Amino acid sequence: MKIATWNINGIKARLGQLLYWLKKSDPDVTCLQEIKCLDELFPITAFVDAGYHIETHGQRGFNGVALISKFPLTDVVRGLPGDNMDQQARYIEAVATHPNAKFRVASIYLPNGNPTGTAKFSYKIAWIKRLEDHAKRLLELEESTILAGDFNIIPE
Repeated sequence: MKIATWNINGIKARLGQLLYWLKKSDPDVTCLQEIKCLDELFPITAFVDAGYHIETHGQRGFNGVALISKFPLTDVVRGLPGDNMDQQARYIEAVATHPNAKFRVASIYLPNGNPTGTAKFSYKIAWIKRLEDHAKRLLELEESTILAGDFNIIPE
């Protein structure tokens, strides 16, 4: 099984490159970050026409994540659990159903948090804690799980 992750930095600007890469590399699942568009503006048809299932969690102008899969995607979770007030589109998770097995996969775009000592950094640390808590809950499900994406790790 081939799982890939790509910070696409704008789906509209790189759609052709992504479709070419998907055809050439043939991944089973691709996790995208920074799609930078609303769900209704994502070019879903291009991926469906190429034989993929797709789920998005978009946001106008920045952030946004997506899952592109050869296998059906169900039980979709948009947004990292643990803070209903968080409106940033940084997390999407779904169950992919392979003919021989099911597995859970998430595309993550962790906050940058720079510079340290600011509200952005505090948000990042709180987001990491929520991710850790959610990952622990996922482990309790005792199913195959993949957490992939752009983790924006800082040097400290």
